Amino acid sequence: MKTRKVSFFQLRLKNEKPNKIILIGKKIKKICNKYKVKLIINDSAKLANKIKADGCHLGQSDSTVLSARKILKNKIVGVTCHNSTKLIKKAMNDEVDYIALGSFYFTKTKKIKHKANIKLLKTAKKMTNIPIVAIGGIKFSNYKKLLLNKANFLAISSYIWNNKKLMPYEAILKLK
Repeated sequence: MKTRKVSFFQLRLKNEKPNKIILIGKKIKKICNKYKVKLIINDSAKLANKIKADGCHLGQSDSTVLSARKILKNKIVGVTCHNSTKLIKKAMNDEVDYIALGSFYFTKTKKIKHKANIKLLKTAKKMTNIPIVAIGGIKFSNYKKLLLNKANFLAISSYIWNNKKLMPYEAILKLK
C-alpha cells in the first residue's frame, strides 16, 4: 500500500498583500484538491475562509482560536506553542486540532526565538492526544528522530523548496 507523503500544505506568505494571498491560495487549493492534500493558510482565518481552505494555522500573535472557530466553524485550526508546556495547555483548553512545536533544529526560514527538544516532544505526547507537528530545520538527516519520538507530522520547508541538490519532488521522495 502506498502512503501519501504530503498530507497538508501550509501557505505561508508573510510579505504579501491579502488580495495576492487569496489569488495564490485559490490556485493552490485546486492543486491540493486534485491530490487530496489539505490546505492550511498561515496567520489568518479570514483569508482561509475566503480561499475555502481546509483550515488555518495561528501563531501566538495572531487572532485567538475562538475567533478563528467563529469564522471557520469545524475546519482545522492549529496553533504554534513554540517550546512551552504552558502554551500546550492553553491550546488543549482551546481545543485546537493540532499543536506545532519548535524550532527543533537550526533553520533559515525564520529567526529562531524558541528552541524545542525531544524531551518537550515526549512531554507533549504524554499531556495530550492532539496531533503534534514538529517544525524548524527538519531535513533528511534529522527527520526520523522526530518521527521515532512520536511527532505526528513534520513541517518541512527549506529541505524541499531550497534544496541545492534535489528538486522539490525528489526531496519529498527521499523522506520515507
